[in-house]
This record gives sequence, structure tokens and C-alpha cells, in this order.
Amino acid sequence: MTTGAWIVVAAVVLALAFGLWRLATDGRFRGTDVVRPPAAPDLEADDVPATRPGAELVAAAGQQLGERATLLQFSSAFCAPCRATRRVLGEVTGLVDGVTHVEIDAEEHLEATRTLGILRTPTTIVLDAAGTEVTRATGAPTRDQVLTALARV
Repeated sequence: MTTGAWIVVAAVVLALAFGLWRLATDGRFRGTDVVRPPAAPDLEADDVPATRPGAELVAAAGQQLGERATLLQFSSAFCAPCRATRRVLGEVTGLVDGVTHVEIDAEEHLEATRTLGILRTPTTIVLDAAGTEVTRATGAPTRDQVLTALARV
């Protein structure tokens, strides 16, 4: 085969691998890591007060945390998967008592987006009743994935 044919074959294989990886990971809820630990140089790790930036953002948006959980969705204006995610999360809040859905425009809340480590939209963060992050998903989750994530709360 010629060099051009090898380049085409390599490009197709890489595109297929990337597509399969995105298919496997989009919308999956995963455990959370501390994105930015609170900076307190003179305090011990046990003395650092826990911050809840998700709960603070919900309060700043004029919303209340759910009795059981809050689905915090970061979206943008021209995001087609964001509309599908909004529909799915709205359906789940109608099915499960004590769960609320709060949608945040990532472009209008850049500081919160950076603080929470949001890299793409849609990103859905599940907050418990106290406003602590339980899990998050990037991409558009299915209804069953959201219900499974809420079962852990």
C-alpha cells in the first residue's frame, strides 16, 4: 500500500477508537474528586471547613436544594445535548420525590464553572440534601443512569 493509503487507514482507526471511547463514557456518572482543595496554610487537614460550592451556586441562583437531592446541570446556549439532558432531568424530577433540577448557564457563571472543574457541557452534578457533591456525569445521561445515581444518594 502507498503512504497515502496508510494515512487514511490510520485516520479511520483513530476516529473509530475515539468514537467508541466517547460512546462508552458519555453520560456515565462517576465518583467525584476534590477539584480544588480549600487553601488554608495554617490549619490542619481535619480543621479545614468543608466548602460546598454547588450548594452556594444553587442559593445564588435563587433556588432551593431538594429534600433528597439536587440535579445541578451546567449547560450553554447552543448545546443540543443540553436540551436533551434538560428534558431527561425534568422527567426524573417528576418521577422521584424530593429531587429538584437547577440549570446553570456555564457562560454566565465562569468562576463557578472553574471552581467546580466543569470542562464541557452538559455536565450534571448530583448534590445530596446537604449540598455536597455525590457524583457527576459529562455528556447527556439517560433516565436510567440518573435514577441509578440518585439511588446512591
